[in-house]
This record gives sequence, structure tokens and C-alpha cells, in this order.
Amino acid sequence: MEVVTSYSATSSYPRFALYNPNKPSSLTFKPIIISPVHPWKSFPGRNIEARLLCRILYKRTNLDESGRCGGSDAHSKPFFWFCILGRLNKTFPSQSGSFALRHGHPLRSWKTGSHQKVTSHSQKIRQHISVVFVCLVTAMLLVTSASVALSSPPSWAISEDNLLFLEAWRTIDRAYIEKTFNGQSWFRYREDALRNEPMNNREETYTAIRKMLATLNDPFTRFLEPEKFKSLRSGTQGSLTGVGLSIGYPTGSEGSQAGLVVISAAPGGPANQAGISSGDIILQIDNTSTESMGIYDAAERLQGPEGSSVELTIQSGPIMKHLALTRAKVSLNPVKLRLCEVPGSEKSYPRIGYIKLTSFNQNASASVKEAIDALRSNSVNAFVLDLRDNSGGLFPEGIETAKIWLDEGVIVYICDNRGVRDIYDTDGSSAIAASEPLAVLVNKGTASASEILASALKDNKRAVLFGEPTYGKGKIQSVFQLSDGSGLAVTVARYETPAHNDIDKVGVIPDHPLPNSFLKDDDGFCGCLQDSASACYVNNVQLFSR
Repeated sequence: MEVVTSYSATSSYPRFALYNPNKPSSLTFKPIIISPVHPWKSFPGRNIEARLLCRILYKRTNLDESGRCGGSDAHSKPFFWFCILGRLNKTFPSQSGSFALRHGHPLRSWKTGSHQKVTSHSQKIRQHISVVFVCLVTAMLLVTSASVALSSPPSWAISEDNLLFLEAWRTIDRAYIEKTFNGQSWFRYREDALRNEPMNNREETYTAIRKMLATLNDPFTRFLEPEKFKSLRSGTQGSLTGVGLSIGYPTGSEGSQAGLVVISAAPGGPANQAGISSGDIILQIDNTSTESMGIYDAAERLQGPEGSSVELTIQSGPIMKHLALTRAKVSLNPVKLRLCEVPGSEKSYPRIGYIKLTSFNQNASASVKEAIDALRSNSVNAFVLDLRDNSGGLFPEGIETAKIWLDEGVIVYICDNRGVRDIYDTDGSSAIAASEPLAVLVNKGTASASEILASALKDNKRAVLFGEPTYGKGKIQSVFQLSDGSGLAVTVARYETPAHNDIDKVGVIPDHPLPNSFLKDDDGFCGCLQDSASACYVNNVQLFSR
């Protein structure tokens, strides 16, 4: 049995009755009085609605036993104001037709002496019954919401360390190349980390950030503490204190070896003077294995105060070396130049301008321009650009250096998982050496920005490449500074050469090899062109032939 509201076929006022679902329905319902009806003494309508609502909410609130709103602690009850609003409703009519409802108290009823008044108010009654129903539903929802709120854990304030973590998370979210984030929900990771990872101090927050980045499984996306970030910036600005090594993860033929590979050794630096060269494997730094060591951790260990020492265990081919190096201030002047004269040359290249570019710091492109101007003042016939052991650096400097040599063409395509998203090209407005014959020398120490430059000159048929396949770093990192001075190195894109080759872990393939004994310094280069009896001899005409 259930209570329903219906309208009689002969009257327009609502009635509440008992409905039996097993009995055929009828259009006419008669009110069934299930308890004695007592006269209602014409209370004002605003009190009728307020009392009705308070009685209905009685079981779900802490209203007093009399059914009144409030009580001794009424202001602490969730529905106190709901009842007050009910009392302030002045639109409910003061008198209406028959009404019966049982809700834990004796049923009450009221009547009027005039059927005409009942009829005239019928429409308003129907409206207010609807209002009462809506209020009931709203009250139930509010009770449910209050229960959930009371059962939920108390809210917590966002701390300064939480904000730093969120800053790092947001940087990865916006900049990282792989939008699947290694197959995980990046938003869910944020919520779980804020809930579960301790971030009570800065070191705990740094640990949480490192842990977050480790889930990407990308060795080139790394967190940099303030000192590491400062050191990285100084390395692109002209000098650093250390042993003068550029290092990377083994790729290609070195991929199966444990440790870190030497990409290049800065000319004149402690490592170079000790005989360390590109392709050597660093097995230990100060007796700590590099098998699972990150490149940024290794770089921090290699750098240090000028005059301090560091011990390295190096695998160079079949030879194992244990070396003690003294750290020094390594100048990163990126360019060396040399005029090579080839006496008795039968062809048109007797004066060759040699430019060795060792890195792409913020002075790289400007230094290359100065070198070209200086060599042109000596009436050179051709140029050789030596990128061997150039481990890269600033991506924009690689682009600007390419523009020096090209009168037009694409330099590089920047790609993400959806394909090409940006194109770097040139219209020749920055070119100052787009006509002279050009040869480019590369080796397995040629990486990153120098690979972009080499492939741009090769694919645009501006230069002939000599040497061996390059390192094969086909992804681009950007460095982002966080608010506390720390930073993130983030893989933001991969690139394709102008011929749409993806060189990652493959490298740029040169047009011709160089003799194994071909020397790397400027004096040795000139000697290999001048002495036809030397084992490293290269005919200067062949150097510029395709």
C-alpha cells in the first residue's frame, strides 16, 4: 500500500488517499481518514508551511520533539535556516480544503465553511503542493550532501612545496613530447602524488619530482637542483670548471656496454690531456659505478672546485685505464680557425679555410661569422667545417649557424607523435658564405645540434660530409627554470632532417669516410692535406667532390 495524490473528477482540490495496486483504478478517490481529525484553528499560511516542512525533516535533523524549528542549539543544525525560510513564506493561503497526512503525529485536518472559497483557491493550492514537494526533495539532497561532507576528510592547505611540485608537473604536462606520458594518466598521477608523497620539506619535494619524472622512462628528461641548473647554464655561457668531458648514454655499437660514453673531450682540457677521446666508456667515477648513473648525476660528479681531483675508470677499446684528473677551468671558446695552403695544387683550392666548431654555446654563430670574415681576408677558395666531437648545445645556435651557409631551404623539421608541427628554414637573409665549396667533418662524437647542422648542409646539397656516422641524438630538450632556482631538462620534440630522416639512435651518415689516422687538431688537418706520403692524406680536390 502506498500514499498517492490524486484529483477527483468532480472537484479540483487535491486529496491524499491509500492506493491498492491490485485493485482497478478509478477516476474518483475518496479521502480515507486513518486517524481522528481535529479542527485546525486557522493558523496563518506561513506557519502552516513552516510547520509542515519542519515535521517532515524531523527524522533527518535534530529538531526538538515538539516539531518546532530550532531547539536549544538550533543554530548548529543544518536545516535551521531552511525552516526559517519556511516561516517567512507569505504566499501560502491562510485557509484551504481538506488535508490529511500522518507523519509520526496524530493526523490533522482543516475545513472551511465555504465551498466557493475552496474552488477559488484550488489553483494556488496545486502550485503550493508542488512547491512543498520540491522543498522535500531539496531537503533530502541537502541532508545527503551534509552527510557526505561530514564523512569526508578535512580539506588541506596547499603548501609551498606542493606548489613547487605542481609547477614541475605543469611544465611536463605542457612541454613533454609524448602526450601519453609513457602510458599513464598524468592527471591521476598528480592527484595520487599530492595525496601520498611526503612533501614536508624541499628535499622531499625534490625526491617526489624525480620520482614523477622517472615514470616517463626518458633518460634525457631530468630534474636539476639549483646548483646543477646553475652549472648547466654556465656551461652554455662560455666556461665551466671540471675535466672537460661531454658524455652521453651508449648508442649504436656501444649500446650493449654498461657505463657512460664519452662524446667528446674539450681540446686542452684535463680529460683531453690525459688521452680520453670520443667513444671511450666511463665505468667508474670516484669508485662509484656508472652502470645505472644518469648523465646529470655524472656531470655533477665530474665538475667541482678548480684544483680538486677526481678519479675515473675508463674503458678505451680493450684497454682499461685508471686516471686521476685535476679539475680546471675549461674555456668553451667554440671556434678555432686555420688557413691551410696547399702548394702545387693543380686545381682551384690552394687556400682552404679550416673552422673547428667545438660546441654550440651562446657565442657559437657569432664566432663562426667572425672566423669566416677573418679567413676571407686571406682570400680562401673553400671552407672546411670540423664538427668532430661537437656534442651540441643550444638548439637556436645550431639553427643560426646553418643559416650562415644556406641561401635557402629547410634546416630541420620539428615533430611530435602527430607528425610535423614546426619547420625551421631560411630565406638566405642571414647567409654570408653560401657560395664557396664546403666540406663538413663528422664522427661519433658529433651530436644533437651539430647533427642538425650537418644534416641540413648535406640534405640541401650545400656540403659534402666526411667521416663516420654521428652519435644519433634525434630528440630536443629544453631547459625550464622553476621558481626556487631549480630546473627541468625536458624532451620537447624530435626532429627530422630536411630529407625527412629520423636520425635518433642512427646518426647522420656521411658521404665519404676519412682515413682512420686523420688528425683532429688544426695543425694535423693541414698536414693531412699537404703531405701526400702521409697515411692520413686526402686530396684537396676530393675533399669537395660529391
